[in-house]
Amino acid sequence: MIRREQLAYALGEFLVVGHALIIAGRCLCGAVQYEVNGPLRDVLICHCEECRRWHGHFSASTAARREDLALVEDRGLRWIESPHSDAGARRGFCADCGSSLFWDAPDRPTVSIAAGTLDPPTRLQVAAHWYVSQAGDYYDLPQDRLPRHELSAEREREPPRGPEP
Repeated sequence: MIRREQLAYALGEFLVVGHALIIAGRCLCGAVQYEVNGPLRDVLICHCEECRRWHGHFSASTAARREDLALVEDRGLRWIESPHSDAGARRGFCADCGSSLFWDAPDRPTVSIAAGTLDPPTRLQVAAHWYVSQAGDYYDLPQDRLPRHELSAEREREPPRGPEP
């Protein structure tokens, strides 16, 4: 991620001209604000235990290319390692109001963004459910006919691992 000032310096007046492509978002109190200057992935619903504990329920996240995400205000932004992440990710949140904002895996070209932190209109839609095998026992999965993955789509494509020695 880069700060908005760095992006403005690199792009000059193009930052203003590309207003139709810039999507803004923020935490609840405004101590973390960001802009995405590029496409967003449709929303994935993650039911994994870690997301449920982090968000208080399942998570709804979009994603942007790392270079398209610019921080406008980051005085409240803090990062914590995501302790059970297979991707070695960290999670970004606002230390002032507690809003969970980002999921950042270092080897991926994108940063996930909590969809509820985006300013409307987002023009996004829910695309799939991940980690349905870890869904909470207090809710039923919706009958929305969207794809469901027992794990993540990436984990399901991995070859099966043999028994541990």
